[in-house]
Amino acid sequence: MLNPVEIILKKRIGNELTLEEMFFIVNNYINGNVPDYQMSAFLMAIFFKGMSKQEIVNLTRIYVESGSKIDFPKELKTVDKHSTGGVGDKITMTLAPIVAACGGYIPMISGRGLGHTGGTLDKLESIPGFNTFMTEAVFKEKVLNHKLAIIAQSADIVPADKKIYALRDVTATVESLPLICASIMSKKIAEGSQNLVIDLKVGSGAFMKTLQEAEKLADLLVFIGESFGQKVSIVFTRMDSPIGYAIGNALEIKECIEYLQGKIIPDIDKITKTLAVEMLKLCFSISEAQCVLKINEVINNGTALKKFEELVSIQGGDPNIVRNTSILPSSKIILNIVSNQKGYVININSQQIGYSLIKIGAGRTKLDSPLDMGSGVYFYKKIGDFIEVGEIIGEVHCASEKAGNEVVQDILNAINISETKVFEKKDVIIGIRNVLNQ
Repeated sequence: MLNPVEIILKKRIGNELTLEEMFFIVNNYINGNVPDYQMSAFLMAIFFKGMSKQEIVNLTRIYVESGSKIDFPKELKTVDKHSTGGVGDKITMTLAPIVAACGGYIPMISGRGLGHTGGTLDKLESIPGFNTFMTEAVFKEKVLNHKLAIIAQSADIVPADKKIYALRDVTATVESLPLICASIMSKKIAEGSQNLVIDLKVGSGAFMKTLQEAEKLADLLVFIGESFGQKVSIVFTRMDSPIGYAIGNALEIKECIEYLQGKIIPDIDKITKTLAVEMLKLCFSISEAQCVLKINEVINNGTALKKFEELVSIQGGDPNIVRNTSILPSSKIILNIVSNQKGYVININSQQIGYSLIKIGAGRTKLDSPLDMGSGVYFYKKIGDFIEVGEIIGEVHCASEKAGNEVVQDILNAINISETKVFEKKDVIIGIRNVLNQ
C-alpha cells in the first residue's frame, strides 16, 4: 500500500520515483485525499532534489491524463508557441495572426500575468468583450474554421497542473525546472499541438537569468516533446530591455495593432519573424527563405491584421479596435518620465520595471488580483541608446498620480548610464535550436 509520507521521504533524499508513486500522490491530491501540506512538502522536495528526465516525462503524462485532451487531424500539422515570459512580451498577438494567415493552425492555451511578467490572457481581455473561456468543443471548432483560438486553461484540461500550479505559487516552488517543464508541456500536449516553438527568454527581465540556465530548460523541454511525439524548436531571445515600447495590457494590444498595420518596431519585428519562421518550417517543411516571403507578404498585404481582427471577432471582442484603438481602455493621468542623467544606457533592470507596474494595477502579485487594463508605461529606450538630461524617455499611464510618480522614479532607478559608449548593441536573438540542427 502506497503512503504519501514515504513518497515524500523518498524524493526528499533524492531517489527516483516510479510512475505508480507519482500517479498515487498527484491523483490523491486532486481527489482531496492528500492535503495541501503534504503536497507542499512533495513540491519542495522536488524543488531541492530535482527529477530525472524520465520522472519529468511521467509527471507530464500524469498531468495530461488528469483531464481531457484535444485531438486535431494529423494532416493539419498544428503548431503553437510558448514564451517563458518577459516584460512587455506581447509577441503572441503579433505572431499568431501572421502564422495563421500563412496557413498554420494554432490551438493556444495561454496564461495570466504574475509578478513582473505580463499575461497574454490579460492583454487580450483588455479588448472590450474578448472572451478567453470556452468549451473544448467550441475551441476545437474555432481552430478548425478560423485557424486560431486563444483560451484560458479550463477545469477539464490538465486539472492536475491547474491545482498544483496554484499551490506552487504560494509555496515558493514556481522556479523548479521539473515543475516548470511538466506545467508547460502538459498544456501544449493536451491542447493538440503537434509542433511547438519555445520563446525561451534570457536576461534581467526573464526567469532564466543566464544562457546556461536556459539551455538546461531547453534540453528538458525538447526531451519531453520528443517523448510525446511532439517536435519542439527553441529560440533563445534576449530579455534585457522591455520588448517594444509599451508595457501594460491595453497599451500592448495597441502596439501589436500598430505593428500589424506596418509600423517598424525593431525588437518586436525580429522576435516575431524569427519565431514565425520556426513555426512555419515545422508545419510545412519549407525553406527559411520561403517562410520569410510568406511572412512579409501577409504583413504587407494586411492579411495578418485581418486575421487578428477575425480572432477578436470570433472570441466576442470588438473588432473595431483594429481601426480605432481609442476603444481600448485608457488612463486619465499621463506622467512624463524625464531623464536625470546623460550618457549611454548600459543596463536596464527590466524585472524591477515589471514589479513596479504592479503599483498602478498593470500587473499583479496574486492571480485573483484585479487589473487596471488602461494603465502601463511607454518606455522609449533600449540598451546602447544615448539619453540627455531633461529628455523625455517615456510615459506612465495611471489612475493615481501618487502611484504614477513612484513608478516614474522606479524606472529612472532601473536604468544604468555610462558617459562613454562601452559596447555595441546586442542582437535580440541569442540563438536557435530547431529539429533540423539538434
